[in-house]
Amino acid sequence: MSAGPIRLSQGAHTALRPATTARITGGFWAARRRVNAEVSVVQGPNRLEEAGNLANLRAAAGAPEAGFTGDFPFQDSDVHKWLEAASWQLADGGEGPGHDTLARQVERLAALVSAAQAEDGYLQTYHQLRPDSQRWTELRWGHELYCAGHLLQAAVAHRRATGERGLLHVAARFADLIDAVFGPGKDVDAVCGHPGIETALVELYRETGERRYLDLAGYFVDRRGQGSLGDGAADGTADPRPGAPYWQDHVRVRDATAVAGHAVRQLYLLAGAADLAAETGDTGLREALVRLWEDMAATKTYLTGGVGARHDLESFGDAYELPPDQAYAETCAAIASIQFGWRMALLTGDARYSDLVERTLFNGFASGVALDGERWLSVNPLQVRERHDDHDDHDDPKDTGNDRAARRTPWFRCACCPPNVMRLLASLPHYMASGDAEGLQLHQYASGSYAAGGGAVRVGTGYPWEGRIAVVVDEAPKEADWTLSLRIPHWAERYEATVGGEPVAERAQDGWLRLRRRWRPGETVVLSLPLCPRLTRPDPRVDAVRGCVAIERGPLVYCLEQQDQPAGLRLDDIALAPGTAPSPEHRPELLGGVTVITARALRRTGSRDGWWPYRDGGSGEPRTDPGEGTAGTDGTSTAARRAEAPEPAPVTAIPYYAWANREDGAMRVWIPV
Repeated sequence: MSAGPIRLSQGAHTALRPATTARITGGFWAARRRVNAEVSVVQGPNRLEEAGNLANLRAAAGAPEAGFTGDFPFQDSDVHKWLEAASWQLADGGEGPGHDTLARQVERLAALVSAAQAEDGYLQTYHQLRPDSQRWTELRWGHELYCAGHLLQAAVAHRRATGERGLLHVAARFADLIDAVFGPGKDVDAVCGHPGIETALVELYRETGERRYLDLAGYFVDRRGQGSLGDGAADGTADPRPGAPYWQDHVRVRDATAVAGHAVRQLYLLAGAADLAAETGDTGLREALVRLWEDMAATKTYLTGGVGARHDLESFGDAYELPPDQAYAETCAAIASIQFGWRMALLTGDARYSDLVERTLFNGFASGVALDGERWLSVNPLQVRERHDDHDDHDDPKDTGNDRAARRTPWFRCACCPPNVMRLLASLPHYMASGDAEGLQLHQYASGSYAAGGGAVRVGTGYPWEGRIAVVVDEAPKEADWTLSLRIPHWAERYEATVGGEPVAERAQDGWLRLRRRWRPGETVVLSLPLCPRLTRPDPRVDAVRGCVAIERGPLVYCLEQQDQPAGLRLDDIALAPGTAPSPEHRPELLGGVTVITARALRRTGSRDGWWPYRDGGSGEPRTDPGEGTAGTDGTSTAARRAEAPEPAPVTAIPYYAWANREDGAMRVWIPV
């Protein structure tokens, strides 16, 4: 892949630039991308046809069909995201009937989008097909600019993948209309309830060189936070929900101290602001973005990299409010976090952003699509109880249809996540490596070839199952020193590195192992990362999982699923045994080939027959010679402790990304100790 979602201008103010070419050729991500290309993306047009998205476009183009189909005004965005995904898939190369068929489907849908566009450039079928609808009058929920943003991104991808300008012309016409309508002293001086246009406008500027698109993106970033959307509900009643923080209209990005509101909206906004800072060199905006990322990472991010603690309004929640069973952790929010994090990595050069990108990719994102590529999760909890209540209320007209947290589904009424996953997987090579004047940086580890910073390398690895990463330098400046930088993940307390079989003298600093020398073609660097299973404890301020641990190995978070445990062993009855030493075992026949972790647990055997689920905990005062009915040093009565004497039991953990790929059942990441 020689093009990707971010193509910085020559004058961009960033520490790093995306790789000029990148290709994933084998291993974990190649397998996931193959399923995406051969199953998920291929099914996209049929899914969009069944859901009515394509019928809306045909109707807007003048076909004699019924009015608008679907429950949400942003139905068009699913088509645009699929077009972007399919375009990046075409850019990945390939030949044969499958590639030709996909190319024809892309051109068919691109032509349909073009035909649906109004004469003045406007394009959103919800407002075009509803006789009672007026443009730009319901910015809180109408999603006109959000849909436009996805159209612009699809058009840029199509242009970079195929060289054709047709869809880019459609996007530019719509962007020109928006530029004529929005701004100080124009017809509309306000922002859209759902960010997304900001990133798209910056990328349209990068593709076309039209400065006014960058200026318009700057207007939307700086106009937000000044209350243009108000606090009222969609029906205009006095109900204060969702409130200005829901759509980040309560404080300007530059002044914000914490991420807030709807997680996807917040992170799309911050990704756009990062693009703006990259192109303008705005240091104040950059400082705000660092501050907001730190707030998110330190206080509002799940172990899996997922974000969004509340189903209510799909929002972040308060600091350290990270309940595992009530987590929303939407797949789209994980994707938005990756997009924001990658932009911050390029902007600053700091390895910690790519650390979180890795964690989110392998866990909170990868869980969003089934191993077969046909079923999806929108919500990604860290615990599912026995007899889980999916609380999926299809009678609620505002229900998104995404709340079936414990079961995968072939599609959603609000199908934002599936095509979003498709476009990230299709463009994933773009997120692997970068370059600067000194050399090339490897941010993520996947077998493949990468060129940047005046050189090129080949990577071979069994990561994440194996910790050995071999990097062959194919090209480097012949008469000058050149730097190959390898990210050392934050979880790797130790590592080993060699060049040509000899240990390197350099040590990692700030998360980067920088190897600077005059390279010869064919020289090989081997980085060995420790993949011993480890137990991770939560911050004590995360009340919901205090007294628990999670199992991790390398970049992977693990979970217990009911079907992997001994018969009769309920997950609610399990506690890890003190001093347990988790052990890895690779099982090529399980879930497409995974390394599982086995550990020694204890089964709590206290009676559950009583009508009252609480019991005597003693006075809390320690006794030197506790007797029957007295309290021990832990405050628990001797009788209670005797009734709860645990029994040993082995447990097996699988990678979190692979959960919910078999029969329904209980699952948990955090395990009591």
